[in-house]
Order: sequence, then C-alpha cells, then structure tokens
Amino acid sequence: MKKVYICAPLGGDVKGNLEKAIQYTRSALESGVVPVVSHFYAFCLNDDITEERKLGMDAGIELLKGCDEIWVFGDKITSGMSNEIEIAKFLNIPRWNVGEIKAGGEDNNEKENVGNAINDHDSGWVNSFSGVS
Repeated sequence: MKKVYICAPLGGDVKGNLEKAIQYTRSALESGVVPVVSHFYAFCLNDDITEERKLGMDAGIELLKGCDEIWVFGDKITSGMSNEIEIAKFLNIPRWNVGEIKAGGEDNNEKENVGNAINDHDSGWVNSFSGVS
C-alpha cells in the first residue's frame, strides 16, 4: 500500500486540529492508503514548548522521507506545513492538495474531496494556496 504523509495545521488550536487530523487520517485510510500522521506526537509532546515542538517536527520530517506522497489538508498553509512541503518538493515526493473536509452529516464531502485530490493529481507542484500564515 502507498504511504501518504498527512500535512495539516497543528499549532494554535491544537485540540481542534488534532480532531481534524483524525478525520484526515480516516479519509486517507478509507481511500486505500497508509496515512503517516506526525500530529499524534502532540499527545506526548507540548507544541507550546519550543524544544518539544522541534523534536516532533524533526521526527515528522523523518517520517515524511519514507512516504510516497504528501497530502495537504486544510484551508491555509502554516509555517510548519510550508517546511514539510518544501522538504517533500526537494525529495521529489508528489504533493496532492486535498483542502478542508467536514466531519459527519449528510453533506459530508470528504470522500469526494479526497477523490478529487487523487483525480486532479499533477506530477508537478501545485501552488493552490495563497501562502504561509
């Protein structure tokens, strides 16, 4: 199975972003890939402590190096995500922009969003976001 690095915001609203990371992970699993999710280091590291944040980010980059693709979730690119994206680009790891997915409900388009990301995949680099926030 293909290993996919889940790239999404963590800092700021850590609890809310972890909840979203769980949704992104489930969507990736349901799409038939193995999601690699460094966000879960936040359960044992404190993102507000510089040394612990760096430890988690460094470990995440090591995970990224072993992935086949990077999937970018959310509606903005944070500085941490930008770093992950640049490293993936340097390593020639294809990037797919998935965007935001919503949890639950009849109007849940998460499978459609993930499917669109797969169908719209471009072997080049996509710059669909306005920049780092």
